[in-house]
Amino acid sequence: MRIDAHEIDRQYVCMSQIKSIIGEGKKAYILTFGCQQNEADSERFGGMAEEMGYGITHEIEEADLIVINTCAIREHAEKKALSITGQCKHLKTKNPSLVIAMCGCMVTQEHRAEAIKHSYPYVDIVFDTSMVYRFPEILLARLSGAKRQFMLDTGCEGHIAEGLPVHRESSFKAWVSIMYGCNNFCTYCIVPYVRGRERSRKKEDILKEVKELADAGYKEITLLGQNVNSYGKDLDEEYDFADLLTDICKIEGDFIVRFMTSHPKDATHKLIDTMAREPKIAKHFHLPLQAGNDRVLKKMNRHYDKARYLSLVDYMREKMPDIGLTTDIIVGFPTETEEEFEDTLDVLSRVGFDNIYSFIYSARKGTPAYSMEGHIPYEVQSARFTRMLELQSEISVNRNRDYEGKPTRVLVEGRSKTDESKLTGRNEKNRLVHFEGPDSLIGQFANVMITKAETYALFGELMEG
Repeated sequence: MRIDAHEIDRQYVCMSQIKSIIGEGKKAYILTFGCQQNEADSERFGGMAEEMGYGITHEIEEADLIVINTCAIREHAEKKALSITGQCKHLKTKNPSLVIAMCGCMVTQEHRAEAIKHSYPYVDIVFDTSMVYRFPEILLARLSGAKRQFMLDTGCEGHIAEGLPVHRESSFKAWVSIMYGCNNFCTYCIVPYVRGRERSRKKEDILKEVKELADAGYKEITLLGQNVNSYGKDLDEEYDFADLLTDICKIEGDFIVRFMTSHPKDATHKLIDTMAREPKIAKHFHLPLQAGNDRVLKKMNRHYDKARYLSLVDYMREKMPDIGLTTDIIVGFPTETEEEFEDTLDVLSRVGFDNIYSFIYSARKGTPAYSMEGHIPYEVQSARFTRMLELQSEISVNRNRDYEGKPTRVLVEGRSKTDESKLTGRNEKNRLVHFEGPDSLIGQFANVMITKAETYALFGELMEG
């Protein structure tokens, strides 16, 4: 459902009222767990907080408002969010007027919301993913003396709200959500239950946002969705994700376009052809495999098989021989045998991914896989995980060695966290590149000659001109 303009205007009225209540000098701290979609949501929270009169701080001890935006993909992320929330108790004791808000996918689960209600009494506000646009209204009620606010509608199918303010964390890289929710119901995944069904933004709203970013000088624009390949299926016109990319590439400006995440069952030759044709689209495709065995894929409810996946990879490399490929892998899904795990290793060897994002299966309450028989002991999962990483490390370093002695164009992101003497950035294939250079290059494209390759990064020298 699209939220009408009158409702958005009402939220702006709430933001103005909050600004009058809190006065000058108040600060907001926003902590984000999970995916890029959560990061994009947090930039909305930041924008709304600024509109309310809060300054944004990166020091939690300075905050008068703390927003903890949670993730539910894996248990580790939930435990970490709860641990941080627990640490906020002493901040509330020191500053009783501090407002603590929890939101996002974790709290959209009823059992987690109940636990927070009873075990974290100092948390003032809890609201689910369908209530993002109502954050000002919810906060205003609490600041006006209302009791703890628990705004949860776990059966909601979700909304699309246009026109909310945004506080972008970067001046040269931007997230643009093109759709929300998921219809796929992979048996291990909680997302459809906490994000609702797929709903696409209107192309006019997306193109307007991208043009504003390009006009402002942004160099990298990443389009977001739980499954971007499904974009447009719920709209009243024949217009798909490849069409959207084509129109975005018509916008003037020196920027590159990335997107995530893609589902293999909906990846089309038209999309791949569009990538090959358009120079603004980064030649990097993140295509989650999850498992390389057909029986396991069926139990995961992935709706493709190994042959279908490999045929997509073959077509990509036919059209873009040097394309960068990355993927997601789940190790130790219930009932996965040793031989079936070997099938996953076979796909890694066959494809030669540049990098993988791999995880040990994490049981999520409320998903079909949670109740499956045949859950695999952690020590078996861990041993398989180690073997897979060893294989992928060898593949990654060999892929990176192909860059040695060659130039590559890098979007410079800042100083390296491990070596202040070097700048760091990524090329269009999403390879991490380190090199020496001046701070004036941060936020700009630079040409770098690669002199050394390691497993997870490239090293080089700045080229003149």
